[in-house]
Amino acid sequence: MTQRLLITGASSGIGRALAIAYAKDGASLYLLGRDEARLQATAEACRAAGASEVETRVADVRDREAMARIVEAAHAARPIDILVANAGIATGLSPGQILEAPEAVRATLAINVAGVFNTVEPAIPSMASRKKGQIAIVGSMAGVRSLPYSPAYCAAKASVHMWADCLRGQLAPHGVKVSLIVPGFVKTPMSARTKSWQPSAISDARAAEIIKRGLERRRPVIAFPPYMYYALRFFSFLPPSLVDGVMRRFHVIVPESPERGEGM
Repeated sequence: MTQRLLITGASSGIGRALAIAYAKDGASLYLLGRDEARLQATAEACRAAGASEVETRVADVRDREAMARIVEAAHAARPIDILVANAGIATGLSPGQILEAPEAVRATLAINVAGVFNTVEPAIPSMASRKKGQIAIVGSMAGVRSLPYSPAYCAAKASVHMWADCLRGQLAPHGVKVSLIVPGFVKTPMSARTKSWQPSAISDARAAEIIKRGLERRRPVIAFPPYMYYALRFFSFLPPSLVDGVMRRFHVIVPESPERGEGM
């Protein structure tokens, strides 16, 4: 049976690669993004790859009412089998900088946290009523153990990690599966902006293959590479001063996001 997917942040990176990976199986795709030109390019690539149907919507995940309308309308037209909350941005600090721009911090939280809520919440009632469906939330290794050079991004990802864990337990009796995706370094336009050592970095196409396989197996956590995930979890049990000292030795430049958010 043809699967129906809704993917946010589908205009580039992991979202685009995942859409193309499912297109090869003839999936029906409902793709969301903010850049219309890049979104249409993704749609064309998906059609060329074999998607049975591709619909696109230019949308900002920060707009709760608009997202509710879009997700509910997509589900009403044809039930969503897999919803992927992937849209996100990164922001951070450069050497010598001690405080992130407050407006960039709030934009990061609005997109990476509220945007995930706005994407997922409208799908839950319909999936629960059908007792069928899968929700995939894209987190990050930065949500496993904090990194001193990207405070807001770490806080945002840690938030959605915890939310995904809560949803998984809450929705399981209703037949809805929840998977938390925890990528390491993936070669995307967003990661290219970060100047640092990126161990075990993989292509977005390879990341999509891993995610797709994990979703097919209904894995609650899809983390890659595994060694990095378990190492960061182990670090959380070590004395904070020790780990913080080690982390500070790395030379990392995470450009400030151009996005701006209102005060909270």
